[in-house]
Amino acid sequence: MTTVSLERMRVVATGVVQGVGFRPHVYGVATRLGLTGHVSNNPSGVEIEIEGSPGALAEFVRQLNAQLPPLARVDSIDVQPIATKGDDHFAIGESETGQAGLTLVPPDVATCDDCLAEMADPSDRRYRYPFINCTNCGPRFTIIRDLPYDRASTTMASFGLCDRCHAEYVDPSDRRYHAQPVACPQCGPQLQFRQGDMTVAGTDAVVGAVQASFAQGQIVAIKGIGGYHLACDATNAAAVDELRRRKGRNDKPFALMVVDISTASQLVDLDDAERQVLTSSARPIVLASRAASPGIHLAQGVAPGNPLLGVMVAYSPLHRLLFEPCPGAQGAPPQVLVMTSGNLSNEPIAYDDADALQRLVGLADAFCLHDRPIELPCDDSVVRVVDGEVQPVRRSRGYAPVPVSLPFPVAPVVAAGAELKNTACVAKGRHAWVSQHVGDMENLETLAAFGSSVDAFTRMYQVRPQVLAADMHPGYLTRRWAYQQADLPVVDVQHHHAHVAALMAEHGLEGTAPILGVAFDGTGYGLAADGSVQAWGGEVLLADYDGFERVAHLLALPLPGGDEGVRNPCRTAVAYAAAVGLDLDHNSPAVVACDPTELKVVRRQVERNIGCVPTTSMGRLFDVVSSLIGVRHRVGYEAQAAIELEFLAGRGREQALTLAFSLHGDVIDPAPVLADVADAVAAGVAPADIALAFHHAVADMVAAVAERFDHPTPVGLTGGVFQNTLLTRLVTRRLVGRTVLTHRLVPPNDGGLALGQAVVAGRQLNERNRPSCV
Repeated sequence: MTTVSLERMRVVATGVVQGVGFRPHVYGVATRLGLTGHVSNNPSGVEIEIEGSPGALAEFVRQLNAQLPPLARVDSIDVQPIATKGDDHFAIGESETGQAGLTLVPPDVATCDDCLAEMADPSDRRYRYPFINCTNCGPRFTIIRDLPYDRASTTMASFGLCDRCHAEYVDPSDRRYHAQPVACPQCGPQLQFRQGDMTVAGTDAVVGAVQASFAQGQIVAIKGIGGYHLACDATNAAAVDELRRRKGRNDKPFALMVVDISTASQLVDLDDAERQVLTSSARPIVLASRAASPGIHLAQGVAPGNPLLGVMVAYSPLHRLLFEPCPGAQGAPPQVLVMTSGNLSNEPIAYDDADALQRLVGLADAFCLHDRPIELPCDDSVVRVVDGEVQPVRRSRGYAPVPVSLPFPVAPVVAAGAELKNTACVAKGRHAWVSQHVGDMENLETLAAFGSSVDAFTRMYQVRPQVLAADMHPGYLTRRWAYQQADLPVVDVQHHHAHVAALMAEHGLEGTAPILGVAFDGTGYGLAADGSVQAWGGEVLLADYDGFERVAHLLALPLPGGDEGVRNPCRTAVAYAAAVGLDLDHNSPAVVACDPTELKVVRRQVERNIGCVPTTSMGRLFDVVSSLIGVRHRVGYEAQAAIELEFLAGRGREQALTLAFSLHGDVIDPAPVLADVADAVAAGVAPADIALAFHHAVADMVAAVAERFDHPTPVGLTGGVFQNTLLTRLVTRRLVGRTVLTHRLVPPNDGGLALGQAVVAGRQLNERNRPSCV
């Protein structure tokens, strides 16, 4: 007889390997191959001790990274030989605690098809249960309190498992094995409906009451996975207008929720890439073009004057039930719901029940609550598909907190991010965790939400920062926060350098050679050559992680009244015209939009250089052209004028008009463009043709600057202006043959800024800590 020698090895797998069915996957592979040992979670990931013949062990390692569970992602597998123990079976062990590690927490994901089928089956014990989930779906990030990811470390700890749920939970062959949110109607969370003094309990009674509220044109605050939404029937004009009035939201579009892709297709025209992301496990809001022949007629107030609609498919079982007929209810369920963040404009999203019942009471007519606590708030993600690639606009639910893999290790760092569209970033080693969307830092409530997010990330990933990173702007609340943290040095990172660094990091560039970073946005703190303060925003930087050279920029022009100029593009248009010596006709749309007092004040400000901030902002230039051609003179939300200019340009005729910038050394002069735009308006050229010609002029200018540099130098497009898909396409087409980098992991807007700050500061700290040669 031949004796087979046995070997044993320890295998440590890191990545998204907890709460995603990875241990049952390991168990299945091991038992199929007749191996013995055990597998358990620890704060670093999943640790396996496995014993058997050398051939079976080699096959085990090969299969470990094959046919992974849907939500799992393995970043590394470390294998070390150890002494044999002679186990007689393979087991799933208890999780280890108290060690430092880098476990990657999975994001919240949409309900899987298996759970939806069970929820729709009258014979299933989870029939119409609004909290059904399994290892492959449901909440993760928003319920976790600590690592490793086990039930006791989540907000489900207070819900004891009934016998049947417990049997599923401990059975490695079951789809709900160690699914931490697992529950059923007997042992899990429950719904409640509140309206005034009335309280309703029970799934069907609550869902029926919510649907009745929608039918009556009411607004309902609905507690979801990561916070509260304010919802109403999207086809009811009065309800939509009332929600807009109560929320204090002017023209900014509302997000829509539908039950499935078929319904979404009645609202928007979808290509294959848009369909794929719309039905992905992340289920983000997808910005897509309105259907040419819509099958459902929405209220005009949903997205006034906007050719795009933000649509998402119901991602939780509760949301799904809202669209389905309810036993005992009268009338049909809604087809489309407005589903907007549960907050007053400029406030953080409500997620705590007591806070929501206080803050949202004036916004909602009724409340749909449940008793599963939300530990970490998480707003909906927003994406747009550009040439088949998904570009994040807001990276949050479904994506956070999956980290960005860094091209080099960094010492522990926390980056405070930007003032608008804020996210924070915690980084160490080769991982950078960009937080969920926090929002605009316009009040102490949002700053508190920011601080809570930073605390959660540093606690979960056991990051003790050695340095903090912040924007250079002295007025930013995030920068003040950074400087208030005791005993930690702060690295100030220039705004546009951070944009370029974020783009480099997400593309895995090591920084051994610089890239040409085209950073176009609204505002970023910068300094002119003479040391004076400017609002930058039309920058071309030759940059790496260690620094940058400003190789080209828009001519600095006066922004009258700072933020007042931003909110009133007509004022900025008048100021720009005066600054470049352009005498606008009294019939110019921008002049007509200003009252006589405004005209006099703005022109005097420019003449005397009073109350004007010099700016090189490309975002402001888009606003100015928008006003000059009569598109938008006053804005109700950020970048509204530029967004509407892009939409108008999409209807323009190619080559109907040619516009061009002048390049004088490193200065990009828009004066010829402004003069020709004004002349074209006076000559009666169609505004759409002018808008398209302006986009072409910007693209031509970028290409002209890029040609000054060798073709091996990659060109990176970053900053909020490059959310403009038309401009991005036009620039990319002009740079054929060159490497063009665009954002795919973090937004090009300020939502991606923290990643760049973290990498720049981490790199500096690496150099500071590097031992010097003697």
